[in-house]
Amino acid sequence: MLSEVSSNVASCLKCGACRLDWKTSEPICPSGMQFGFDSHYAIGRVSLAGAALADRAVLTADAMRTVLSCTSCGACDVQCNPTVGVEPLRVIEALKQDGFQAGALPPELRDFLKSVSVYGNPYRLPQEERGRWAGGMGIEKYAHHDYLYYVGDVGSYDERGIRLARNVARLLQAAGVSFGILAEDEHCDGNEVEKVGEWELFEYLAGQNIEQFRSLGVTRIVTLCPHAFNAMKVTYRRFGAQFEVLHYTQLLTQLLRDGKLVPKKAMPSQLTYHDPCFLGRHNGEFDSPREVLDAIPGVKRVEMERSGEHGMCCGGGGGNFFTGLVGLGPRSPGRSRVREAQATGARILAVACPNCNNMLEDASRSEALSEQIAIRDVAGLLLEAMALDTEGARIDAGTDRPFHHQRR
Repeated sequence: MLSEVSSNVASCLKCGACRLDWKTSEPICPSGMQFGFDSHYAIGRVSLAGAALADRAVLTADAMRTVLSCTSCGACDVQCNPTVGVEPLRVIEALKQDGFQAGALPPELRDFLKSVSVYGNPYRLPQEERGRWAGGMGIEKYAHHDYLYYVGDVGSYDERGIRLARNVARLLQAAGVSFGILAEDEHCDGNEVEKVGEWELFEYLAGQNIEQFRSLGVTRIVTLCPHAFNAMKVTYRRFGAQFEVLHYTQLLTQLLRDGKLVPKKAMPSQLTYHDPCFLGRHNGEFDSPREVLDAIPGVKRVEMERSGEHGMCCGGGGGNFFTGLVGLGPRSPGRSRVREAQATGARILAVACPNCNNMLEDASRSEALSEQIAIRDVAGLLLEAMALDTEGARIDAGTDRPFHHQRR
């Protein structure tokens, strides 16, 4: 709530450092890049928070539409001078909570939250379909395995996410990892619900998952999505959760080091890697995905200008993957990102997040760059380099749609 971050609000110097990446002098805020107004940068949102605290502004649905276009990427925190003592994202997320409490909900957000509350997922699809992604793979239901493989909403219901979920599972099987899934008993992790300010629903989802994991004896979790990774590794700890949580690239790195995965097929290609915000900036994991890519024979990895801690968000965080409040206009972060990737000369843009995968694929189509640079997930690239049978791990999102899909 805003009352808890009033010192942060008061400390803001309105210097505008949150607009540009100090390393590259390039725009770094996804929403600010798209819309161009101070109201869409951290400087404007912190100013609105100050006005709300002083009763000089009322949080309306229109005002919150601007606030909620924030993707929670955390870039503003990196840019803000640490000597000032402001945590812009903390202020913005408190502002989102106050807006929700005030009932100032844009229709897109209301629909998203209603879908999760009523159906248990943003796609409004039946719970019993949640495990269909694993069809024909022989994956066991979790029963005291070494790892619980948590797939999440996108990996369960979105056909492109399903492809990524199967790629990871195929690699774990090839390495002989003891893992199980929850299938139809899996529930939403709630990261996006928390990031749009609906703390009460998030508490329910987190509590439901923690109780379930404990009852099943789960101690180690590997996630497909960095968003679930962030929720379970960081936010669930507020409720006393003490699970060991890995993103799949971290586990793949361990398996490569232990010789349990040995890529043999050369893939002579130049590629670049896109850092997911909730894996990289929020949780400091920049190396594991790169180590996996570097283990593939023939691959030459090049970095985009904005990478690592200074990486550019795809535009899908903070619920925007489902609400679409940032959009795919010419100045959108996703389209800017694929242009930046193409400028490196890479033929492949590698991703480690199903949300990023979809956002950047859509952006590449909008930019008419699909033939020039392919969006590929890290697990799929490694799977190909191991020359494994990938039948069933590839679902053509353009033609074969055996699962429902909801357009953002």
